[in-house]
Amino acid sequence: MALGPASLVFCSPPMAHVPLLERIGAVAAAGFDALSLQPGDVWALEAAGMSAGEIARRIADAGLQVAEMDCTANWMARQDTAGCRVPELDTLLRGLTARRVVETAARIGARSVAAIDLSPTPPSLDEAAEGFAALCDLAAEHGLKAHIEFLPVSAIATLGEAWAIVSAAGRGNGGLTIDAWHLFRSGSTLADLAAIPGERIHTVQLCDAPAAGPPDLWAELMTGRLLPGEGELDLAGLVSTLDAIGSTAPIGVEVFHARQAGQAPEEVARAWAGTTRALLAQVRGEA
Repeated sequence: MALGPASLVFCSPPMAHVPLLERIGAVAAAGFDALSLQPGDVWALEAAGMSAGEIARRIADAGLQVAEMDCTANWMARQDTAGCRVPELDTLLRGLTARRVVETAARIGARSVAAIDLSPTPPSLDEAAEGFAALCDLAAEHGLKAHIEFLPVSAIATLGEAWAIVSAAGRGNGGLTIDAWHLFRSGSTLADLAAIPGERIHTVQLCDAPAAGPPDLWAELMTGRLLPGEGELDLAGLVSTLDAIGSTAPIGVEVFHARQAGQAPEEVARAWAGTTRALLAQVRGEA
């Protein structure tokens, strides 16, 4: 069954410390429809002797789909030499090349591939559009979508910047990731989102946060995001706007918080699913 706006996706990066095969059971038990994977989830198991086909079978047997591969960080020529805003991540991110990540996504049966840019300086529109078009073409060879995830702490910082790249690339399988924290902390607005064609929204990631951001956005990004309903972001408005523009993207949950390091994956997955389903039911009149 194709994933859509009623589907719930467990975004794996905050729980990357939990081995994938253990994570699958917790995600399925909480009632998610799908999960995202990081390339390293697959590569680690392949290095241990498990084929991608077997990994995919384990996921399918749990009743789950792979919503996306998160992510490639080396999809423009300059990203292989420019360095990284977070120096300790430079080697890792250079290894996340477009071809390697797309081929991993295809092996595992993922729906799409996300792209980020943590280079020290913003790209020109021409170089970003050229790189994203090439990524989209590579993804299309395998029947996959590709989507840019803008982050306020990255070289592609706002919805407007990301949409300009997607538009200039001109590829039908190209689109956007809409992450609630990135949207509101970047100064992008729901009015900006309302101007985007719904079919260009490929993934959605929900979390919550206080209305005002802290001086250190990196800290909140990685350790201080809240469950839907725990903060003050206009998540109801976000979901309503997505529905109004006809987004068919599944709804993902991605909550980075320090407290989760001491919680069992089953507890984390239940909390993510419960709070998000309550929000969606309230917004969509299903409560």
